[in-house]
Amino acid sequence: MIHPTAEVDPRAQISANAKIWHYCQIRQDARIGNECILGKGVYVDFGVQIGNQCKLQNGVKVYHGATLEDGVFMGPQSCILNDKNPRAITPDGALKSDADWEVGLVLIRRGASIGAGALILPNVTVGEFALVGSGAVVTRNVPNRGLVVGNPARLIGYVCDCGRRLTERVMDGKRELICAHDSWIFEFDANENLVRQA
Repeated sequence: MIHPTAEVDPRAQISANAKIWHYCQIRQDARIGNECILGKGVYVDFGVQIGNQCKLQNGVKVYHGATLEDGVFMGPQSCILNDKNPRAITPDGALKSDADWEVGLVLIRRGASIGAGALILPNVTVGEFALVGSGAVVTRNVPNRGLVVGNPARLIGYVCDCGRRLTERVMDGKRELICAHDSWIFEFDANENLVRQA
């Protein structure tokens, strides 16, 4: 479903069952996966890749160089940026062109959530099922299931796949994190990634 007020470039790829709402703009070579929902006024720049079952709320902006894996949530007015050194003109006063800058890549991993009004700066990866708090400014990588808040965003804990904060405990000398809601237990692997116990 594409709302009649949406502007979708014919070179964009829109998958089955996607919903593109009022006044969205989707540029050339963007890819929108199955069962995605793009709210009012969403902007998807050229070449952006959006996986399946993603939800982008009203006013989200996703610029060139971004990839969203499956199941990503972006809250209202959140934005993924791509220019580490933005300028309108070169040092000699000429208008900058595409050749005058280098795109900064951003990867939002499976199941991650970006809170309302958050900014994701270039050259950042947000890990699987991570949670970025509303209004945060993310300047560096966020670990899997990491919970970050503030400006600049800082790690204050970890969240379950259900989105609730995990509680830390030590069992038999081993550090674990548990979700009080669904009783899932997580531990850190050898690479310090938080993984669910089998």
